[in-house]
Amino acid sequence: MLRGLVLDYAGVLTDVGASELLDALERARTAGIRTALLSNAASGESVRRSLSPYFDEQVYSGEVGVAKPDREVFLLTAERLGVPADACVFVDDAAGNVAGAVAAGMVGVHHSSVPETLAELEVLFPSLRPS
Repeated sequence: MLRGLVLDYAGVLTDVGASELLDALERARTAGIRTALLSNAASGESVRRSLSPYFDEQVYSGEVGVAKPDREVFLLTAERLGVPADACVFVDDAAGNVAGAVAAGMVGVHHSSVPETLAELEVLFPSLRPS
């Protein structure tokens, strides 16, 4: 059973229509799905604050010393969520990063557009469908 949802920032949450992904994250948290941001960017306090309502955890490679696509950063993120890696879905616009998540045991979603990503996430997490 999938219980964790992990998203990249740049290229996913900066894409056109990303507010729909943020809405889905709110629904996920309401449904008890743990959420995390995983970014290779150095943390920015303003980004961290603005995204904190949507994520249980925020993991920045510049802070933890390991970057995507290294499987260790995915395992660390899952551990911080308190969810096994094989119960997590990871979304990124970089195919190599998705492959790294899959190598760590996560389900990978290659983001190409907000509508396509939402459609795939709604299959994986039916509770994300808007009511």
